[in-house]
Amino acid sequence: MKKTFRCTVLLLVLFGLVVPLTAQGTKDTASDQVVLTMGSWRTDDVEQMNKLLSEYKKMAPNVTIKFQPTNPPDYNATLRLQLDSKTGPDLMYARSYAAGQELFNAGYFYDCSSIAGLMENFTASNRAPWQMADGKMFAVPFAAVSHAVYYNKDIFKKEGLSIPQTWEEFLSLSAKLKAKGYTPLANGLADEWDILETFFLGLVPNYIGGASQRVKYETGELKLNDANFIAAYQAMADVAQYCPDGFESVTYNDSQILFNTQKAVMFVDGSWTAGVYKDASFQWGVFAIPAPAGKKTAICFHPDMAITMNTATTHPQEAKAFLTWLCTEQGATTASKNLPSGYFPMIKFNITLDDVHANEFLALNAGKETDARFVWPALMDLYAPMDQAVIKVMKHQITAKQAADSIQALR
Repeated sequence: MKKTFRCTVLLLVLFGLVVPLTAQGTKDTASDQVVLTMGSWRTDDVEQMNKLLSEYKKMAPNVTIKFQPTNPPDYNATLRLQLDSKTGPDLMYARSYAAGQELFNAGYFYDCSSIAGLMENFTASNRAPWQMADGKMFAVPFAAVSHAVYYNKDIFKKEGLSIPQTWEEFLSLSAKLKAKGYTPLANGLADEWDILETFFLGLVPNYIGGASQRVKYETGELKLNDANFIAAYQAMADVAQYCPDGFESVTYNDSQILFNTQKAVMFVDGSWTAGVYKDASFQWGVFAIPAPAGKKTAICFHPDMAITMNTATTHPQEAKAFLTWLCTEQGATTASKNLPSGYFPMIKFNITLDDVHANEFLALNAGKETDARFVWPALMDLYAPMDQAVIKVMKHQITAKQAADSIQALR
């Protein structure tokens, strides 16, 4: 009897260990209810995504999708660990380009190519960040973000200032603000990633051009220490004097607070921050990071998020149905109304956004060339060294030419 009991306990323990080694989807056979999980790096979006998923439940009453985000810096490693151990979510956010391709090649991301509406309702350029060389799609495009200069309209009006049309005018404007006792820019260096992603990669298209020129740097036809890249690093060196005192120690959160409390007049940042200032006590707007005189202003409009499904999910039909819904006008419209301000639908339908500032961001794209962040498509190995080069240039530890040379030396 004791032996039988021990065997039963052992089986239960083993069963307890085996259960997590499957995708997380569950099904209540009595009520025919299916529960799916969705992984994400957007911990700030819980409220909005829960609203979106609640709207989907109206379309599929038997399906509940639980949004389970991970701390952003930990997402890639955590997701890979989950997928390797077969405990990954049923649905998940997919990084664009190489990071997503790696997980598709490893067999974890579903081949979404046959999902109805995906190939028809997204343009080739919007599909490309989540597309393999052979044309297979590993995710459904979900949202893009933009880069621009946030500015305090009240202070601009008070001081009689106009939106600068060139980089030289931007520096002149910053000098005027500083002379009047203002801190022109809120940007700092303490968190490191933001100065590269939001500022440097936001202005790079102004110096080198858009996607057609970026590809030439990727292939080596153009060098990463040419005159255009040196000029881009010099722009960062020139603007450093207009950042907050002690900007080396200013964090990303500090920068947001500086702008939101009107202690800084401008903040070069991404559209995802727009919601932070929804209750601001002053009028604010955005303008494009201006190109130097003689060049055309371009916009860094970055394909940020897509959603895919786990090839190991125990409920592939329900997971695929959700992705199919995102490829419809109804699904994309519902998503756009529930996404945080500053995240833009990538589907080709003409979707009107309710948020004034979101529309202001989108309006910046009109008549301008747009492109993804420079290193994302093929040069992510240069992310960290380029980040450090920008920081050293702004600290005046190296020259713009030395910064560019240091990156070219890695090719």
